[in-house]
Amino acid sequence: MLPARHRLRSSTDFAAVFRGARGAGGSRSGSRFIVVHVNKTDARAGQPPRVGLVVSKAVGNAVVRNRTKRVLRALMSHRIDQLPQGVDVVIRAKTDLPGTPTAVLAQDLDRLLATVLRRASSQERG
Repeated sequence: MLPARHRLRSSTDFAAVFRGARGAGGSRSGSRFIVVHVNKTDARAGQPPRVGLVVSKAVGNAVVRNRTKRVLRALMSHRIDQLPQGVDVVIRAKTDLPGTPTAVLAQDLDRLLATVLRRASSQERG
């Protein structure tokens, strides 16, 4: 479970991450199963990293969507300490995700997080 301070909740926060992922200070990267969007916020204010999940109805029925969110939330709860201060992350599930083994999904998530965080930090410097 993700603590409340590490969760994105409002639609404006989600929209800011999606907009920021296309511009300076952000990045996005995707695979067959998920797309990871990252946006840098003000790290000087001591803002903890926050995570949001997007699982549309195209992924499956309510049972499948909720299971998908539980798996993604559990994977991110183990990785939240690895995220730098002042980063907002949104993980969007794609329709191929249901039924994917958790180990495969974990490897995919690690690879995508490393990619988007590296891109976001290089944009910040340059």
